[in-house]
Amino acid sequence: MAVGRFLAMVGVLVWRQTDGKYLLLQRSVAKDFAAGQWECVTGRLEQGESFVQAVRREAFEELGLDVHVEFILGTTHFYHGDALPENEIVGVHYGCSIPGATSMRLSDEHCTYQWVTAEQAQALFPAGHWLRVLIARAEVVRGLIPQALLQFYRHEGFEP
Repeated sequence: MAVGRFLAMVGVLVWRQTDGKYLLLQRSVAKDFAAGQWECVTGRLEQGESFVQAVRREAFEELGLDVHVEFILGTTHFYHGDALPENEIVGVHYGCSIPGATSMRLSDEHCTYQWVTAEQAQALFPAGHWLRVLIARAEVVRGLIPQALLQFYRHEGFEP
């Protein structure tokens, strides 16, 4: 495969602090990639932007919300279309929360949304689906991560 440059992206898995439910967004049917599929907030980094800046910007652009960036859930690598260097994307998924029943404003990138428990997400998606895996991973991390580490990330962030 030819050597090329790749794009960077973020995934923003949002849950409500009040009930622990996860936000799923359905992509608009007008989208050129994965139209009509369910996802979390996603987006590419802009030139000169950090990953955390992209998380905050994308969450605000797609939802009209300010999120609490809690922790990193994992990384991803895929092609936006054919497996060509110009379509290659690497990314970082972040776990983020919002205080509770906050008013959302969906962008035109999505046509609807739903809040689901981890168990409902397991029933919605087939085994191995990236969003099913991501939500299951978030459940584990949320249960294991020490409060002191969460406080550190909230205060210090993820980037030196």
